[in-house]
Amino acid sequence: MVDNSAMFDEMLSGDGVSARSSRCAFCKGSKLLCGKDRCPVLARFYSANRMRSRTDRLDLDGASPPSVFVGQFGYPKVSIGPMIPPFHGDTSLLDTPERWVGLPIDDIIEFRSSMVRGMHPVEVYDVESSDRLVERTRELALAGRPPETFAEFTKKPQGRLTVDGDAEPFGPSAPLRKFDISNVRFDQRLEKAFYDTDLLAKDAVVSVYNDGTLITGIQRAFSVGAFGVGRRRRFVPTRWSITAVDSLLGLHMLETTKTYPTIDEYRVYETVSLDNRWAILMMPSSWRYELIEAWYPKTAWNPHSDRIAIMSDHEFFDGRKTYASIGGCYYSARMAVNELLQRERRQAGVCIMRESHPGYILPVGVWNVRENVRAALRNPPRKFQTVEEAMMHVSTVMDIPVSRWVKNSAILKDALYQRRIDDRWV
Repeated sequence: MVDNSAMFDEMLSGDGVSARSSRCAFCKGSKLLCGKDRCPVLARFYSANRMRSRTDRLDLDGASPPSVFVGQFGYPKVSIGPMIPPFHGDTSLLDTPERWVGLPIDDIIEFRSSMVRGMHPVEVYDVESSDRLVERTRELALAGRPPETFAEFTKKPQGRLTVDGDAEPFGPSAPLRKFDISNVRFDQRLEKAFYDTDLLAKDAVVSVYNDGTLITGIQRAFSVGAFGVGRRRRFVPTRWSITAVDSLLGLHMLETTKTYPTIDEYRVYETVSLDNRWAILMMPSSWRYELIEAWYPKTAWNPHSDRIAIMSDHEFFDGRKTYASIGGCYYSARMAVNELLQRERRQAGVCIMRESHPGYILPVGVWNVRENVRAALRNPPRKFQTVEEAMMHVSTVMDIPVSRWVKNSAILKDALYQRRIDDRWV
């Protein structure tokens, strides 16, 4: 495909027109000036257009997956409320990212744009409020299967598909006047943790995870303040709750991962999904971990450059003290690799390499990293005797040359160039 974006920018220069804001108006989805395989604007438009006739009203009923959303704007005063599709039946797929691996991005856009977000302002400290909307939202978050829901709004739902780098996208929204829920059946694991007001939030998260609750369900309950000690419970913005749960579980697993013997060989796990390529290198060493993301031009987080953007974060055995610049993806991937190491009762050095190509037209949330790392680790790995052999295989999986991965990696540099005490005996 010929990229005409630079030529278009030159046409607009000097005319007082923003090339970035005007390119879409000039293209109208027909010329693909952004370089993507499909127009993300049209993808969102067609999905929203299919929904408009169903949501052009002041009330809505449907079976919530279940799903809730807690915003972060205005913290500590935030908006909470249900996410409701305008249809009934088993809607659980709409908010279960654990089941989305392998689906086309258009399906995911369709799932999320069909969800209308109801908004009700609360203080994050008012978890125990007797407000009926707060109570019903919490009940929805603790549900184990899709309950019937009904909402009345103060105005018609508006807005297009909203995209967040951490949370899953969602469709139009409106302030709530009334919200009811019926035929709700609680997830007993979440319900038990909710009523245990002496249990620390960390211990509650670990307990329900060990009992087999999906990560998505744990994050949902965490966001509505269902865990923790009594009066210390708080509403947590959805995007924060996602990272908090991934981080809590990852750190909990690491406590024992670091006590296990190391793996015996170099491994490479791989997968491809949503035009993202993944290569996961595991090395026979003490715990160390790195996530490297390479965003091609015209992708979700590198839309206007003509160069590949690469960023990384890492930790060695003692962990890290600062928040990863990559964001929630770092913690979701760390949690996923520790699941495998826990099952094998081993520890390893881990370097995850991700290439995001132009077919990834919209960011769909942190789940994409967690679930694709999990998917890759379910595949049999390629095994090698040396790190050089393993990276040679990586070069056949990824487009970016090995030298550039190494240049942007602390873990790979250490594996390739750092001499150790054992080297003198080899």
